[in-house]
Amino acid sequence: MAYYRSRGLRGSALEEYINLTNVKYREHQLGLIQKIPTPIKPVELDSVNGNIKKAFFEERSTVDYIGLVQGYPICFDAKETKLKRFPLKNIHHHQIAFMKDFEKQEGIAFFLIHFSSEDTIFFVPFTFIENKIAQSNEGGPKSIPYEEFTSFYQVHNKDGYIVHYIDALDRFLQET
Repeated sequence: MAYYRSRGLRGSALEEYINLTNVKYREHQLGLIQKIPTPIKPVELDSVNGNIKKAFFEERSTVDYIGLVQGYPICFDAKETKLKRFPLKNIHHHQIAFMKDFEKQEGIAFFLIHFSSEDTIFFVPFTFIENKIAQSNEGGPKSIPYEEFTSFYQVHNKDGYIVHYIDALDRFLQET
């Protein structure tokens, strides 16, 4: 069971930048994307300040974000690594199952993967990650080298959008 302030909250800066970007997307009517909160159950409360001191995650979350961009239903998860490879163990079975079901309903599922050592964020289609996990389950590599991501859509800070992933989404849609 993961606790608040545990390693389950890595990538908080990335998510905060995505949240700020999503606010601007909504203001400019480019999309309506919401952060999906993970349900927690408080275990220890600070009755003086009214704060939660300790809590655990009640259930597994599906993805980090879900919404609509110009009529396209999207869902995505933000991941971060300090390594020059992306460990597949950072993606959980329940996330893959949700994204697979989402795409069956004609939605677009993807990952935003931040390589902090390279200060680079990539828009990565769900199917790429799904295929890599299938290969890993059959004895293949347990991580993906950075170089394999460079053929994907890099996400940039542009026009005041800190993590302007809609540009990458647009390029992806044009190519598929």
